[in-house]
Amino acid sequence: MKQIVVLSGKGGTGKTVMTGALAALVDNKVMVDCDVDAADLHLLLTPRIMERHEFRSGQKAHIDPSKCIHCGRCRKVCRFEAITEDLLMESAFCEGCGLCARICPVAAITMEDNLCGEWFVSETRFGTMVHARLGAGEENSGKLVAQIRQVAKEIARNESRDWVIIDGPPGIGCPVMASLSEVNAVLLVTEPTCSGLHDAMRVVDLGKQFKVPVQLVVNKWDINPSVTEAIEKVCQENGVLVAGRLPFDRVIIDTVIAGKTIIEGESQSLKDEIVRIWESLKRSV
Repeated sequence: MKQIVVLSGKGGTGKTVMTGALAALVDNKVMVDCDVDAADLHLLLTPRIMERHEFRSGQKAHIDPSKCIHCGRCRKVCRFEAITEDLLMESAFCEGCGLCARICPVAAITMEDNLCGEWFVSETRFGTMVHARLGAGEENSGKLVAQIRQVAKEIARNESRDWVIIDGPPGIGCPVMASLSEVNAVLLVTEPTCSGLHDAMRVVDLGKQFKVPVQLVVNKWDINPSVTEAIEKVCQENGVLVAGRLPFDRVIIDTVIAGKTIIEGESQSLKDEIVRIWESLKRSV
């Protein structure tokens, strides 16, 4: 079993479109959407949920009104203003520090496991997909990413799958690191802009720290050919193979709007380029 993660230094580069194309092209695989803060791979793969699980992480304070004597000590010490004048807990503001529970004279406040989101095992027209949804404003996205990746690996082992295709989060933060650990290769999708180059090179540096080979795809390369050439030059200087280029094409837009992948679209030249990118990735692992 080999694991490949599709990353981008910034949002909006076409990372999920590329992941969807690989999902349609590659046989005998499991897909994972690790962009748990803003998951959208399901828009292309239309999953049918088979399993639904709660994700709990950290703790939040809970006030038992039947025990509360309305002394107000908890509200005075709460630095996050999570307790109202009526001594009700605003869970969205609670940071789980536990100070209010420690100083309550009648033990009316308890710390309870926090329900942060959900994760799912689904079936799609291209096979099994593991994905998740983190609640608004919730933390521990890295922990949720690690959990759904572990589930995907177990499914791949149990069902003798050859590949795990991971749609990673943008940026270089904690969820990206959780997506990057133990993978066999990174496919980095960028765009021909100065910010695209800058943020892509941060992912390249991160890949070097994890000792994972990185290949790059320039999406919408023809909107700025000079910057595309600059990106490819920087990649050559840093030992990063440019696996391919994708043009700015209305066919891709229409295909995504229809909820389909590039492989299911009408452009044979785009399909051929995706195949070349995949063959390049396979050689790296």
